Amino acid sequence: MDAKFSSGGFSFSGGTRLFWILVVGLGLTALALDLPMNPSQPWLSLSLPFWSGLALTTLVGAWAVPTLRRIKAGQIIREDGPQDHLKKAGTPTMGGIFFIPVAVLVALVTSGGDRSVFAVSVVILGYGAIGWIDDWQILRRRSNKGISPRMKLILQTLLAVSFSLWMLLTQPPDLTTVALFGAVSLPLGLFFWPLAAFTLVSESNAVNLTDGLDGLAGGTCAIAFLALGVLLAPTSPSLMILACALSGSCVGFLAYNRNPAQVFMGDTGSMALGGGLAAIALISGNLWSLIILSGLFIVETLSVILQVSYYKATKGPDGIGKRILKMAPLHHHLELSGWSETQVVGVFYGVVGILAILSYL
Repeated sequence: MDAKFSSGGFSFSGGTRLFWILVVGLGLTALALDLPMNPSQPWLSLSLPFWSGLALTTLVGAWAVPTLRRIKAGQIIREDGPQDHLKKAGTPTMGGIFFIPVAVLVALVTSGGDRSVFAVSVVILGYGAIGWIDDWQILRRRSNKGISPRMKLILQTLLAVSFSLWMLLTQPPDLTTVALFGAVSLPLGLFFWPLAAFTLVSESNAVNLTDGLDGLAGGTCAIAFLALGVLLAPTSPSLMILACALSGSCVGFLAYNRNPAQVFMGDTGSMALGGGLAAIALISGNLWSLIILSGLFIVETLSVILQVSYYKATKGPDGIGKRILKMAPLHHHLELSGWSETQVVGVFYGVVGILAILSYL
């Protein structure tokens, strides 16, 4: 059970503590590093889009969450998952439909409709739309079966290829040279483009797999987006604004998604966030930094791949195989090993925070 502290009738749960730690930590980081790019353009800062995204998402959520509950957009919980999660059945899902558009709107307005911000916003909304179709099918059928994995992959790939082609036609040729450490770089040439499409699809799915506990995907993405914004500040201020707006909106969403969650982001939110991380990093030439920042998402994805592969490889005559983990992804294994949700989420926040520092160094 997650610990709760009460004072004068006010309950301060583990999820609430994590939420305020994130608000204060990311907010102070943005303010501490907040040097406007140009004194005549004070809006080119880390904190303005961050706090705007946070405040507007919190306000919109006060209307959106009850609306999702009223239209009975309740989550269907897997019966073969952790039994403690069964009590979450009926919690509204598809929360991505309100916090993702808020971030995009803040970024477009603050950046003055910058072309790169607009293109990445199309990718974010596109992946969010694919996720919404999947979420809607699950709700309509009242089961865990949304659109087929094959159809989902086709749609994700089409969007990824379209964005890669747009970059090929509009961005400078040196985009295909990936900066590594210091002055060390890796010229990928034509190989960059299929790698870019693969990165978009895999990042979208990786964040989607990570979205399994209250506050997990929202908090880890908030940290990753702010770190990306810090990296972009000297060279791509408009994309910095988009990254910070997404970070702030993720934190605003956590006002309703922290444990115990009042709403889930669904595929609508998680796929959009993964696609946004990848698109911003690719167009800004920060592919290597993305790999570092996505370390947790990569581990979560590998835990699923290894679990499925080992199970299939060890199948006996009875059709039953062996498992490496108690349950995949990794966060469920830790839960079934005795960790509380907030313990897993808190440790994962710390891991992504360390990765954010490493990506900056």
